[in-house]
Amino acid sequence: MEETILTIKESLLSHFRQNRKLLGKADNQRIAGLREEALEYFNEQGFPDIKQEKWRNTDISKVLERSYSFQVEPPQYNTNSEKLFRCEVPGFDTLSVTVLNGWYVNGSTRLNYYENGMIVGSLRAAFEELPELVEKHYGRYADFKVHGLAALNTALAMDGIFIYLPDNVVAEKTLQMVSVINANEDTMIQLRNLIILGKNSKLTLVQCDDSIDDHRSFINTVSEFSLGENAKLDHYKLQNKNDRSALLNTSWFNLDKFANLSTNGISLNGGFIRNETYATLAGSGANADIYGLYLMDRNQHIDNQVFVDHAVPDCTSSEMFKGILDDHASGVFNGHILVRKDAQRTNAYQNNKNILISDKAVVDTKPFLEIYADDVKCSHGATVGQLDQEAMFYLRSRGISYENARMLLMYAFAAEVVNKISIESLRNRIDDLVKKRLRGELSICDQCVLHCNASEQRAMFKIDMSRI
Repeated sequence: MEETILTIKESLLSHFRQNRKLLGKADNQRIAGLREEALEYFNEQGFPDIKQEKWRNTDISKVLERSYSFQVEPPQYNTNSEKLFRCEVPGFDTLSVTVLNGWYVNGSTRLNYYENGMIVGSLRAAFEELPELVEKHYGRYADFKVHGLAALNTALAMDGIFIYLPDNVVAEKTLQMVSVINANEDTMIQLRNLIILGKNSKLTLVQCDDSIDDHRSFINTVSEFSLGENAKLDHYKLQNKNDRSALLNTSWFNLDKFANLSTNGISLNGGFIRNETYATLAGSGANADIYGLYLMDRNQHIDNQVFVDHAVPDCTSSEMFKGILDDHASGVFNGHILVRKDAQRTNAYQNNKNILISDKAVVDTKPFLEIYADDVKCSHGATVGQLDQEAMFYLRSRGISYENARMLLMYAFAAEVVNKISIESLRNRIDDLVKKRLRGELSICDQCVLHCNASEQRAMFKIDMSRI
């Protein structure tokens, strides 16, 4: 195993040396230096391992058992990008932008300029056409020294999605960022995104990860978000990958005064998933709401890492993560709230709840508060358990079968996070997928009491959430 990991590491270092000119074609001096520094850090640190505290319960060596290919040129794909990924959500009208195998593929126009001043397109094109804007933000929020994979992305990223909203601009349509993998061999992708919201701007963004083929893939994505004064971002991260995929999704949010962030990660499937969320409340009055729902079974593994930095006074944050794990699935939640010395009048809340369906499933949860101010309201909690037997008895006594009672309780448990989705059509679709996922399949079952959206008739049940 160690030999394989060393081989992949040497292959990545060789990949950088051989393609240095292609990688840095659009770089300015600072970003070129950033690449070199990040590569040196990766060379020293290598891939993260279980000896590191934040990776103690996530063994990445399992997804590095074989070598991966790297795509250094944009893919030649003779089809419209809309045909690569079609979001089957009725009434969900979005402006979709797609990356294929790590490269932007939305038609011949690499950057789209809209009448209201919004710019959407290829990050690599933004390097070339908007150097001053990119220079102001790129690499300013993401710290590549958190671990070797963040450094690897900083060194090797070639393209991704760029979104810019000027001051006082409200995006009329929901933007949908789609990352699609379609390769003839096992591939490793270093994807980089940069999203900038100006003062008083507002954006709803849906970030999707999808696969067309069944090849192994390792997608290492780093996204930087800058929210200007009084800006508002409604962000959704939807993950439904095959069991042969490994997905590391690292998001860095920087919030100015009175900025408002809501981010919700829904993980329905995936062999290996690690979501890292870093939010810095850099301006007074800023607020961050961070939610997550994960439904894992078989041998799937998910790891959610959240770090919220209350750097200034009068900011608020809340975290709520819920997980349901079955079979031999495993999960990790590591939440860290830092309240700095001068961050008085902070209000921060953190909670992680998990249900284990089988005695083989495991969850490691660690909510953590680090507080240096004295005028604060902070709380945290974590639970790991099984379905409440009294609630089961209540449902069974009303003629509901064991399996249906079990599904209803799991659904009620998960619905609290799903209901945080503000887009009605998306919320209904995710609600539908969660119901089907809890049955262990994404197909219609006429005998199920949940009655998904395919049926016009719905069964309504009043459930006391305090008993679950």
